[in-house]
Amino acid sequence: MAIGILGSALSGLAAFQRSLEVTSNNISNVNTEGYSRQRVELQTSPEQFVGHGYLGSGVNATNIKRSYDEFVNTQQRSSATAFNDVDSFYLLSTQMDNLIANESTGLSPAMKSFFNAVNDVANDPTSIPARQVMLSEGDAIARQFNTMSNRFDDLRQQVNSNLDTSVKEVNSFTKSIADLNRRIMDAVGKTSGQQLPNELMDQRDLLLSKVAEKMDISVVPQPDGSFSIFTQQGQPLVLGTNASSLSLQGAANDPSHLLVKLNGEDITGNLTGGEIYGNLRFRDEMLDSAQNQLGLLATGLAIEFNKVHQDGYDLNDNPGLKFFDLGSPTNLPVVSNVQDSNLTVTADFVAPTAAVNLGASYRVEVTGVAPNNVYTLTNLSDNSIAAGLSDAGLAAFGFNLNFSGAGSVNIGDSFKVSPFFKAAESIKINPAISTPGQIAAAGAKNQPGDNSKALELAGLESLNLMFGGKSSFTQVYGQLVSDVGSKTHNASVSRSAQKVLLDQATQAREDLVGVNLDEEAANLIKFQNSYQAAAKAVSVANALFDSLLGVIR
Repeated sequence: MAIGILGSALSGLAAFQRSLEVTSNNISNVNTEGYSRQRVELQTSPEQFVGHGYLGSGVNATNIKRSYDEFVNTQQRSSATAFNDVDSFYLLSTQMDNLIANESTGLSPAMKSFFNAVNDVANDPTSIPARQVMLSEGDAIARQFNTMSNRFDDLRQQVNSNLDTSVKEVNSFTKSIADLNRRIMDAVGKTSGQQLPNELMDQRDLLLSKVAEKMDISVVPQPDGSFSIFTQQGQPLVLGTNASSLSLQGAANDPSHLLVKLNGEDITGNLTGGEIYGNLRFRDEMLDSAQNQLGLLATGLAIEFNKVHQDGYDLNDNPGLKFFDLGSPTNLPVVSNVQDSNLTVTADFVAPTAAVNLGASYRVEVTGVAPNNVYTLTNLSDNSIAAGLSDAGLAAFGFNLNFSGAGSVNIGDSFKVSPFFKAAESIKINPAISTPGQIAAAGAKNQPGDNSKALELAGLESLNLMFGGKSSFTQVYGQLVSDVGSKTHNASVSRSAQKVLLDQATQAREDLVGVNLDEEAANLIKFQNSYQAAAKAVSVANALFDSLLGVIR
């Protein structure tokens, strides 16, 4: 009897000691990121038949398990992916919104000051000071275009820097996950899957959450204890102990336009969430369109102002020169969808003759190739269509196409062209206009007091010369500000909603796996009392054994 009591008590001592150790470990890791609460699983030892019944033989600590639920983890990862997508988009869009809507950095004040200066020349066409102010304000608005374009380029560089950092982090995380897979597989194999390496699995879950913050992933548990990780389109990031590698590569026609590649395959269009997608979405949906529209506004202002100015005469009775110079930007952004992969397509800027039918971007489709290429052009700003265009006909819309390489153009090929992408960056006052007297305010020679052309120039401010004759220069910029502001507001609303969902998912996971100090303190007392009781049973068994020995002696 004493031996039975002693065996049961000793098993209790061992089990409760293990429980105290695990509880102490929980308390120690209460603030450890990714740690999951652990519990000792206790099981009754096999009972023994003693003639008049079955007698228990104590307790065994069979396993140490962590609190875990794959569904809860998946919810948390999905919420993190969605939040980091809209959060990245919102933070970048806020910078753009502050830039273009701010009275100090936006174009509206500069445009108003410029046309006020033109009005002053119209009021006093012989005034040299008024003409000098007009030149200065013209230079100021050109520089404001340049500055805003440069700020857009800064945002583009920020996006590229964010992408570079995120891609490097994903590669580091996936490599670590593959290594953890190896270690977990080894540990699981040693115990035939009966005991699991809890802390290694916590580390892997934490890394999975960090990858999910960067991009949308799918996690598939494997029987050997490893996790396979795929993009949402099914491309493998981690298979067992092998990790794939993400990389960035500039587009063929625009090195600053980075593409995300997985093992050399372009997956940019397949991404659907996370920081990487949020940055790409901002670039493609907001930054590119804003830069295109800013360039369109610069082009429209320049060509319409130049058209009137060149039709007038200056104080020296010379015909007016171009007031603004747009330069000749080359290698403009072209997104090609061609059948012959050996064909390279680029575009060059050509100054159009009128702004009324121009758009920020175009889709060009090849409808004929012999004897000359024939195109159908869709203006993506208003969806108007111009069919039957030749190569020369494209120039009216601000560009020409260049084909190079060993490939050939085929019917059905299409190109998205943004001809005014660099216009805001390059616009300036015509260097040939060096004196105030060269401003062409008169409509005829030998009439220095004539202000007819100056009045026409001033009237351009309110004329609807863009978007099919529906918008003025000010309205085009106002539309840009409105579009950016609307997208930023929508991003803010989405961000707030996704933050609530993420907090809920994080709290649900924390409720399941987090360490509660009050609960652990209660467990400490419970296991301490159990340990002391088992120790008392050992003492009783020892006393009974001593009594038995005394009788024998």
